[in-house]
Amino acid sequence: MKLDDIKKLNQKKYRQQFGHYLVEGEHLLLELEKTSLSECEVLVTEAYQDWPTRFKKTLISSKKMAAIADTKTPQGIIAVVPFQSADNNRDQRAVYLYEVQDPGNLGTILRTLGWFGGFKCILSPGSVDPFNPKVVRASMGAIFHVDIEQDVSLAQLHQRYPRIATLDMAGEPLSSAAFGSFDCYLFGNEARGVPNELLTDFEVSPFTINGSGAIESLNLASAVNMCIYELRR
Repeated sequence: MKLDDIKKLNQKKYRQQFGHYLVEGEHLLLELEKTSLSECEVLVTEAYQDWPTRFKKTLISSKKMAAIADTKTPQGIIAVVPFQSADNNRDQRAVYLYEVQDPGNLGTILRTLGWFGGFKCILSPGSVDPFNPKVVRASMGAIFHVDIEQDVSLAQLHQRYPRIATLDMAGEPLSSAAFGSFDCYLFGNEARGVPNELLTDFEVSPFTINGSGAIESLNLASAVNMCIYELRR
């Protein structure tokens, strides 16, 4: 890709147009090297010109690096990475996120799914772009190892997964044996959850994370982390 096009990849519409996203920093580049991806390009400043990589490497100036990087003080190494096709592995269960908005939450959830394995991440329309630079950084490289599907509506989800579990204050305890028997686990928007009227057309089984009741709710990423841990325990 031309440098002028690479600069545009910090914007979602151009990521979609070109089918690539940016990965910035040493740690993420080391994780990228562990993948089976091959069609990547690594841009480096002089400080990283000897960086060992199996990908095509291009030396650019610090000024050009600053124009491309999303961070205020870039390390000096960025990869241009093609979108990966989701693997429709029927053995994988799914975590469905309805209109998740916070890049940090999504990145943390991907990191959890990458750690435990066995789950794909499905995003509803209106969710934050998983290839947003903030999501990519928060995932700490897990984005390379988790299958991601975007723009899947609740109706489409129901067609694929007739039995879905979700969290609700009035649900069964998470420790219930039944919690592990579902193929899809649905989590709502950070502030609004999932509107009840959208769930009336299909059956969703509620479960709850028991707490003291001193506060109203858990952080979304924390709730997902607890559920995945319980499912993989």
